[in-house]
Amino acid sequence: MSRHDRSARSGSDRANLYDEITGKIIAELEAGRVPWVQPWGTAAAKASLAMPRNAATGRGYSGINVLILWGAVIEHGFPGQSWLTFRQALSLGGNVRKGERGTTVVYADRFIPDEEKKRARETGEEAQAIPFLKRFTVFNAAQCDGLPEDVAIIAPPPPPGLIEPKVEALIEATGIDFRIGGNRAFYMPTLDYVQVPPPQAYFEPINWHRTALHELGHASGAPHRLSRDLSGSFGSKKYAFEELIAEMNAAFCCASLGIVPTVRHADYIAAWLEVLREDNRAIVRAASQASKAADYILGFLPEDERLVPASAHTDEREAA
Repeated sequence: MSRHDRSARSGSDRANLYDEITGKIIAELEAGRVPWVQPWGTAAAKASLAMPRNAATGRGYSGINVLILWGAVIEHGFPGQSWLTFRQALSLGGNVRKGERGTTVVYADRFIPDEEKKRARETGEEAQAIPFLKRFTVFNAAQCDGLPEDVAIIAPPPPPGLIEPKVEALIEATGIDFRIGGNRAFYMPTLDYVQVPPPQAYFEPINWHRTALHELGHASGAPHRLSRDLSGSFGSKKYAFEELIAEMNAAFCCASLGIVPTVRHADYIAAWLEVLREDNRAIVRAASQASKAADYILGFLPEDERLVPASAHTDEREAA
């Protein structure tokens, strides 16, 4: 098969996968559900608050895979956030129960074919890497039998009273100018500071933490940090895309820190739908950027409190 044929087929596979993922997210939004706002503690979700992880390797999933696996937990009522492949279940002495259906996660990367390396050597040109998406099927530990007892153990929630001090210390550790006051929550890119109303201004003060992490997510995009495009004006597609990133970043951070905010009204659902319908890769890119933002912010936690990083370049490799 020629390089052109392989590239064409690879491009078609990628497009189909992007369409499939984006279609699921759009269906959720159209139904009024926000996939990155996890309804922990409701009848829809039996699992404790946590980021999904691979039960065999201990690695955390990231990016779009977090949304996919959270959705599967909610849809099927799984009691935990531990996942593994069919082969991993066998390697641990267990097995996937007959009739169980897996959940598809993805791994994105690039590779350089041998013939392209040869062409580059002969012409002196730079070798061109070919991007690809690869699917993996994973199963929740609850879909398996015979696994070691410690594989599917769910970490207990943090003791009461420790969540707020941890967030306060994290905010201070980031070094971001964080101001409390007023009646609006925002990040000011030109002056590089975050401002949020005081916790007592919220009907449910736990949601102050979500707002704080949302605005810190915006601040993580500053040029001297992760350098995202923050130039979008209110109502623009760039603005809606950045809001997607900040919202998912807040959800990822809350899950990692053990914070259970109440479900926020989806103020931006219409704008998000417009972005996703026009670009079937938008949700994948936004989720990847959100994982980078969350990793950046959570990287300021004391070393013994950090989770295994779910950085974007290992986004989906942990599935295998």
